[in-house]
Amino acid sequence: MRPQTLAEAVDRVQNGEPQDMMIAEFVDTFDLAPTSEARYMAIEQEPALTGNRRLDALVGAIAEYLAKQNKLRRVPAWTSGSARYLDSPWHTCRFEDDAMREYLTFSSPAEFASRNIFTEERRCDERAALIHPGHR
Repeated sequence: MRPQTLAEAVDRVQNGEPQDMMIAEFVDTFDLAPTSEARYMAIEQEPALTGNRRLDALVGAIAEYLAKQNKLRRVPAWTSGSARYLDSPWHTCRFEDDAMREYLTFSSPAEFASRNIFTEERRCDERAALIHPGHR
């Protein structure tokens, strides 16, 4: 069964389910919600902090991005908490490449760049697959 909320997706990741699958399934659930209110309810509850700074920041970016892209008229307040931001830049490229880092720095959606996450604009569930503890 797909997670019905972003908070549930994070809980399930914490319990050992694959992160990329849980985020992808949540985004599917979000996209299939019948109303704007149902979509907002799917991101309204704050997900638990995981201790993985990148994941915690990514989850905040995903919620803000989905709210703005879907014109939900409000963004959950929890997304602006300090734990939802990274102290140092994270370029999500899978390999060391200065040109790609520069591209990501200038092309990242604002909801991600403001958190020091530099990524391509694509489906949120595809971004979730980029979290690797040793990844730069």
